Amino acid sequence: MSTPVVDSVSNAAATPGKEQPYEALGLKPDEYARIRELLGRRPTSGELAMYSVMWSEHCSYKSSKVHLRQFGQKVSPEMTKNLMVGMGENAGVVDIGEGWAVTFKIESHNHPSYIEPFQGAATGVGGIVRDIISMGARPVAVMDALRFGALGDPDTARVVHGVVGGISFYGNCLGLPNIGGETRFDPVYQANPLVNALAVGVLRHEDLHLANARGVGNKVVLFGARTGGDGIGGASILASDTFSEGGPTKRPAVQVGDPFAEKVLIECCLELFAGGLVEGIQDLGAAGISCATSELASNGDGGMRISLDEVLLRDPTLTAEEILMSESQERMMAIVQPSKLEGFLAVTKKWDVETSVLGEVTDTGRLVIDWRGETIVDVDPRTVAVDGPVYERPVAYPAWLDQMQENSAATLPRPADGAGLRKDLLHLVNSANIADTSWVTSQYDKYVLGNTALSYPDDGGMVRVDERSGLGFALATDANGRYCYLDPYAGAQLALAEAYRNVAVTGATPVAVSDCLNFGSPENPEVMWQFSRAVEGLADGCLALGIPVTGGNVSFYNQTGDVPIHPTPVVAVLGTIDDVGRRVPSGWQDAGDNLYLLGATALELDGSAWAGVVHGHLGGRPPAVDLGREKALAGLLAAGAHEGLFNAAHDLSDGGLGVALVEGCLRFGVGARIFLDELLERDGIDLATALFSETGGRAIVAVPREEDVKFTRLCEGRGYPVLRIGVTDAGPASGAALDVQGAFSIPLDELGAAHRAPLREAFGA
Repeated sequence: MSTPVVDSVSNAAATPGKEQPYEALGLKPDEYARIRELLGRRPTSGELAMYSVMWSEHCSYKSSKVHLRQFGQKVSPEMTKNLMVGMGENAGVVDIGEGWAVTFKIESHNHPSYIEPFQGAATGVGGIVRDIISMGARPVAVMDALRFGALGDPDTARVVHGVVGGISFYGNCLGLPNIGGETRFDPVYQANPLVNALAVGVLRHEDLHLANARGVGNKVVLFGARTGGDGIGGASILASDTFSEGGPTKRPAVQVGDPFAEKVLIECCLELFAGGLVEGIQDLGAAGISCATSELASNGDGGMRISLDEVLLRDPTLTAEEILMSESQERMMAIVQPSKLEGFLAVTKKWDVETSVLGEVTDTGRLVIDWRGETIVDVDPRTVAVDGPVYERPVAYPAWLDQMQENSAATLPRPADGAGLRKDLLHLVNSANIADTSWVTSQYDKYVLGNTALSYPDDGGMVRVDERSGLGFALATDANGRYCYLDPYAGAQLALAEAYRNVAVTGATPVAVSDCLNFGSPENPEVMWQFSRAVEGLADGCLALGIPVTGGNVSFYNQTGDVPIHPTPVVAVLGTIDDVGRRVPSGWQDAGDNLYLLGATALELDGSAWAGVVHGHLGGRPPAVDLGREKALAGLLAAGAHEGLFNAAHDLSDGGLGVALVEGCLRFGVGARIFLDELLERDGIDLATALFSETGGRAIVAVPREEDVKFTRLCEGRGYPVLRIGVTDAGPASGAALDVQGAFSIPLDELGAAHRAPLREAFGA
């Protein structure tokens, strides 16, 4: 095969009229014209490749930047007092005390996970873990928030088996516990599943590193796996057309992961950090070398010169453009002082990690890339990585929304007798989104490393950071696309409130947020209205709760044809706890504890699980948001956990009180006798509303009888509504049941069978 002609900078200047495939690479005509204006000539094919991936929605946030700025604008000094690194870096970093810090982030790998579910999900885990490594932290846990199509659709099984297999394979091989997340099913995600992966790491304050290329003469070093043809153009959701005749026309757009290589890379990076051998490290994920070089140069002294000839390749037929765009996994780029290069190479050799020196940092303010003796890239790196297009997309209030909101679930028939209530509760428990998810979670190792304090099916995951003191953190992720469809502002705040509450019931104090914002096409004004309102709601909500957004991800173009998914902002909340020994599980373990309901209940069934499952209904307005009440509840829960007043705590969300009682019973197989007459009278509601309403700001706590007085005084002192609604009852050996007195009784065996059946029957026991 003949060697292709190198499209050099000098050649580009001499051939201004050459046609280039910019539209096939996802660039608009005005964006291509802007690139020519910035360069003063046409771009080389290498430069065009770089701009195409770095100006994609995934990398540049060109349609979301104007809205995301609110996260940095709506802050208070109280919110940022423990924030060591905020938005703009690979991951946010939070000071959790005692010299320890936690770094965490959640990102999407949606489209690759539909095309090739196993590798798409696996490399989603690998990519987010490398973000954590690059901050100088040791990864200690992962989580995932998953959305699939209808449970009974044949293609759902293909995607679910692949995604769950990919997540479990990669995370288990890395030796990282999977401590929580969500799995939801809805036809709106049928051809567009959501795979949002979260990773969290811990580090000492002094070990924090930022990704930048500072120090003229410092070496630019690429290490890890060799560069191959997988993942080319993945960031722009396109497989890359070849730039020369005679070469392959398409490359696979989904990367291929090797978790064992990443495990070695983790240990190698940590030893490099510990030895003070690097100035900064950047992972190679979306946009590969294009991203790593332009971002490092932009964040540093502004210049870099490298040679692509030094890149170690798995496939020697790759063109320069393909090398620049490849998203091959398990690769990192480091900035190394010349005097430390020998030590750096000794460490990578020890770990058998292949390494190549590509070039060095300069003070020219230019990113210059050579290949085969020619300069093929000569750009201001900021124009690639920082100063890309910024769009203020048109927004339009959805024409259908008013009619949808007028169709309230309050008008649906609600059962008034015990038999009807029993039937509806069993129907909920046996539905896809309430059902037991252990078919999924049993494939994940949740105890590896030995520091997991809480995990599935508890409301939040918890990990011990320091064995001596017991210091730890808790995490929860939540989203409700049904709520956001009805009102994206309120829906985003309800997702935030639920994740916040799920952290609080573990006994931890919420301190920070990461988010993954999944929406349809930004070119649809109604979608952009949904996005703008959701971001506004989330920013306002974080300000009200006093916790900052530390970073995250935006995923657009989640739709099938012209039909977008429900707006699905996934919110991850991090909390801290001074001793994981005081953690609180979500289910009761002993007979004789008093069950208390914290919070008041209103007729709020719009968008609820009951309305959707029992009646196939979606309409009205989601539950009212009271973030002051959420903050007060979290404070009460933290105080009670610190005093050891709770044997269990469980938030109320999907399915309301009825589902929370079922889950509390099934957690350890201990029943409960429930009496709700006083609740009905106090809140002016009927029994169906008491069981199925999804009013926020509520939790159930199991309180040992000897702690009753202290607990009720705590509630009185804080002025929070509380009502004793029952007592925990017999365990499994005694025929345990959930008994709602005066209405119905359901044996736990029957509840458990209904709860376990849906996913096992759909995907195999």
